Amino acid sequence: MSKILVVDDEFRIRQIIRKYAEFEGYEVEEAVDGMQAIQICRQKEFDLIIMDVMMPELDGFSACREIRKFRDTPIIMLSARGEEYDKIHGFELGSDDYVVKPFSPKELMMRVGAVIKRSGKGAEEQKNDAFAYNGLEVNFSARTVTIDGKRVEMTPKEYDLFFYMVRNKGLALTRDSLIREVWGYDFFGDERTLDTHIKLLRKSLGEYSKCIVTLRGVGYRFETV
Repeated sequence: MSKILVVDDEFRIRQIIRKYAEFEGYEVEEAVDGMQAIQICRQKEFDLIIMDVMMPELDGFSACREIRKFRDTPIIMLSARGEEYDKIHGFELGSDDYVVKPFSPKELMMRVGAVIKRSGKGAEEQKNDAFAYNGLEVNFSARTVTIDGKRVEMTPKEYDLFFYMVRNKGLALTRDSLIREVWGYDFFGDERTLDTHIKLLRKSLGEYSKCIVTLRGVGYRFETV
């Protein structure tokens, strides 16, 4: 699992990035300013850093310059300023990408994946980006599910739903959270859509359908016990 450090003085921004990053399977740690980011990076290694530019204590450009003295961790800069000068300055300091606020979290995650892949970091984790339980095998990167070596065909939304449940194995997932995380905030359907996909998913999983447990009045949970 690739590790990401999110550095931003705005709590809301950090939480949005964390939510989407964890959904993609990343491990996330946070820092509230450049000074704290430097301290954390001296103690721990990350596969990528998402760094805001405008922060108190120490701005993102200065933090990037200091981190580059002892780490070669890829850095994506975030800024409300989109001027060419700022982008060039960021690249000159050693940043790997520059994203202008407001940004699309999904696009940011695509950039994160591309930078990590390009840097070669997290390659070993990507090879092991899988889950196995007896004859059930899930490969998140390849988006495949096999049972006893045979490929299970699912619709794209079934894959999204199943992968989200597996990545949150053992957790009680409410209907609202499943709809929000899998279908998105702009979903206009109702809970019956979720129930229908759960029914189809159980059918696809055969004997492993028992792993999807119904929590009456709450939602569902994926478990292997």
